Amino acid sequence: MKNHPMRNPRHPIALFTIFMLLASHTHAQPTEEVYPSRPIRLITPAPPGGSTDLLARLIGPRLAQVFNRQVVVDNRGGGGGVVAAELTAKAAPDGHTLLMAYSQHTTNVSLNPKLSYRAVDDYQPIVHVTSAPLVLVVNTGLTANSVQDLITYGKTNPGKLNLSSAGNGSGGHIAAELFKYMTKTPLQHIPYKGMGPAIVDVVGGNVQGIFAGIVPVQPLLKSGRVRALAVTSAKRVPSAPELPTVAEAGVPGYEVITWYGILAPAGVPKPIVTRLNTEIVKILRAPDVQQRLTSDGAEVIAGTPEAFEKTLREEMEKLGRMVKATGARLD
Repeated sequence: MKNHPMRNPRHPIALFTIFMLLASHTHAQPTEEVYPSRPIRLITPAPPGGSTDLLARLIGPRLAQVFNRQVVVDNRGGGGGVVAAELTAKAAPDGHTLLMAYSQHTTNVSLNPKLSYRAVDDYQPIVHVTSAPLVLVVNTGLTANSVQDLITYGKTNPGKLNLSSAGNGSGGHIAAELFKYMTKTPLQHIPYKGMGPAIVDVVGGNVQGIFAGIVPVQPLLKSGRVRALAVTSAKRVPSAPELPTVAEAGVPGYEVITWYGILAPAGVPKPIVTRLNTEIVKILRAPDVQQRLTSDGAEVIAGTPEAFEKTLREEMEKLGRMVKATGARLD
């Protein structure tokens, strides 16, 4: 009786069959084994110069070194962060498109009910990077050297107190609306397309002040081009211990903390999520990175994707209540 070709491993038919099975098995392997296979796009919902952009440019190059792949920071300002969020939600869920998001992402849900995406469910949380307060700064030509001075100015000069922000739904927008609500101070919120141009107009005197991230305004504070009045956290920040909190300065209970984190489109395979989280957490916990962020008043979080998702849902609920209470709206 002749041997069946499949029983003889050296028979050409058997060798061909084994080869095809091995090839099929290789192609069936999940893409995370070769991740990343091309450059990673880190979309930032702001033009260069703001805290979100600075964080992206702090993390991006270090992540590129780890993966030996280029990490491209793609600035997509405007639309109150909506443009960047939409691009990310529609991207392939393969880990090659990420979003450097911040508080505006969860605030937009309450400000804009017509969003084309869900702020949490259409994304895969990767890591909560930092939480940080804002600093209230004013143009040096304004006769206000304290929070109480600013309140007095606003009340005695109706229609003349304008506070800029990085855009609708940004931390600066919510901070201004809460300040207006809690102090009953007449003020107008002026949204810009990013923190950079919003601060430029404070320096130029086109607007009187801004609630801004500490990092982008530090050079202006050191050069005396703007004046800081207070920080929005519950406690003073190590990088500027001389600055009172807004609450200490006469607005009890006032507190605004902004979050920054990295999201991906929903559906990214778990192994890729885990690897991204692991590597970014290592970057955030590096002594030089920790020192730089904490000296700027930020708290490094660097937690799990699951913890970040919980934070996002809590922030969405909390900011929703704040928006409703203050009457904040799209300007």
